Amino acid sequence: MAGPFHLAFPIRDIEETRSFYRDVLGCAIGRESETWIDFDLFGHQMSGHVRPSARDTGAEGSGTVDGKAVPIPHFGAVLTMDEWRALAERLKDADGIDWILEPQIRFEGQPGEQATLFIRDPSGNALEFKGFADMDAVFAA
Repeated sequence: MAGPFHLAFPIRDIEETRSFYRDVLGCAIGRESETWIDFDLFGHQMSGHVRPSARDTGAEGSGTVDGKAVPIPHFGAVLTMDEWRALAERLKDADGIDWILEPQIRFEGQPGEQATLFIRDPSGNALEFKGFADMDAVFAA
């Protein structure tokens, strides 16, 4: 497995972003300043940078996967099925989650079968979390 990746993404407010990523998703907080904040998202470094124009405009495009529209761009994490189920339950129990696609199984019975869910963070960024019972199937064709 490769090392952690880094992603910088736009946010509109440090405090609402901290609350969502820490309290809802369970991310540890890293370094921060008045204009950016780092999170540990399942071992990956995510850096939210305040941008006045960061807002949910609904202007992103979408693609289609397994017959479902998915927002482009989006980011997230690939998890074991146990980790994914725990996160899905945590999100179902949380107030105010902006669901794009509720938890479901894609490609059932096929190579690459996976659980997926899509949500938006408070700045309107689309996130996808995938769960695999077999991590060797992540790149199955």
